[in-house]
Amino acid sequence: MKELLGGPGTVGGLVMRIGQCASAATSIGVMVSAKDFASHTAFCYLIASMGLQLLWSFGLACLDVYALRRKKDLQNPILVSLFVVGDWVTAMLSLAASCSSAGVVVLYAKDLKFCGAENRIPCLRYEVSVAFSFMTWVQIAVSSHVTFWILASV
Repeated sequence: MKELLGGPGTVGGLVMRIGQCASAATSIGVMVSAKDFASHTAFCYLIASMGLQLLWSFGLACLDVYALRRKKDLQNPILVSLFVVGDWVTAMLSLAASCSSAGVVVLYAKDLKFCGAENRIPCLRYEVSVAFSFMTWVQIAVSSHVTFWILASV
């Protein structure tokens, strides 16, 4: 198999997974700190999606650490195909949650004029959380692309 930057069991892959974990955790933390986020279904979906992304990325980061410490090769076809499917599923869920939450934020800010002076802080937190969820999605999309090309190079 061809060794690509960001593949499973490499330092680049570990850095990418840590970035995914950090972005997902930040998205969750900022959203949870916003007042009354749980009353909006799209925001709850974002929390669930980012929670799944956090668990998936953390598990693969731990696997990368194990592979790097033990000098194991994680790039066999069965394992890489599992990474590809998992990355695609979490990428699609992350994109759907990010887009739906962004739609709700735009609805509140532009159409309903909900984000006035008294609600500016919660709206800002919603926006920041959605921005971090999109950053998470970009990172998982890159990761799934890399693992797909590793799988294709078999």
